[in-house]
Amino acid sequence: MLDLRQLRYFVAVAEAEHVGRAAERLHISQSPLSRQIAQLEKNLGLTLFERSQQRIRLTSDGRVFLTEARALLRHADRLENLGRRLGRGEEGGLCIGYVADAMHTGILPTALRTLRDQRPGIHVALYDQESAEQFEGLRQRSLDIALVRTPPSEDDPDLNMAPLLQDPLLLALPAEHPLAGQGELTPEDLDGQPWIAVGDSQDPAWRDTFVASCVASGFTPDIRLDAADPLTALGLVASGLGLALIQKSMMRGTTDGVAVRELPWHGGSVQLWAAWHRVDLRPVVASFRETVLAGRGAA
Repeated sequence: MLDLRQLRYFVAVAEAEHVGRAAERLHISQSPLSRQIAQLEKNLGLTLFERSQQRIRLTSDGRVFLTEARALLRHADRLENLGRRLGRGEEGGLCIGYVADAMHTGILPTALRTLRDQRPGIHVALYDQESAEQFEGLRQRSLDIALVRTPPSEDDPDLNMAPLLQDPLLLALPAEHPLAGQGELTPEDLDGQPWIAVGDSQDPAWRDTFVASCVASGFTPDIRLDAADPLTALGLVASGLGLALIQKSMMRGTTDGVAVRELPWHGGSVQLWAAWHRVDLRPVVASFRETVLAGRGAA
């Protein structure tokens, strides 16, 4: 049986790569911390760390174990949180999984405002997670609703889903770029231009998907930089480093130095979906889901 305290100790040491600093963070002395880590390794029959006089590093097995340990601890925290809310009689509260698009499109903030007006005392816990992790949370009942870019399979035995919005992609280009003041843009105008590709961490094939969408629209991007998120991409565009396709909801109050153009012939968009368990256990969950679905539409 895994000891959650030992797992928390392990994560602290793994993140600090130093027993002393981890001990300070945990408010314990180094000796018992080292003993607990050694006991965990013994119980698992696994070497989690490579040790030297200067530092302590995860082994390759340790890195795999760290990912799963973090996931288990997050679930344990959510379970404890749920138990405390049930003990306070808060209808179980709400645990909501989401991706960043649910925030900046306004879908989730609007639904939360409505919830606050209807049930001002209810506790809400928000979890920024990848789609697969959210789906697992729904199945385990540690999440009540998931707001994701990619829906679960239509034949999923446990989960239902509904589309919330399609957030159209617009062209962001440096304000001083020659194309910024041009009339209607064509695919030929964008062919061979320096581009900033915006990544989706949930999709390992995101770069190939981006290039394929551009080629299908009639141009081939010369990708100079990858950006992990739209805000980073906008900053790079403003610095004159390339063009980027950014969802419309991110263009409100656009960064200085960035011009925005529509590309009617491209038709790309970022999608947002709601997912939930097929079996409703609490009325508050069904009520909040209807509030979320009532706000769906174009960004």
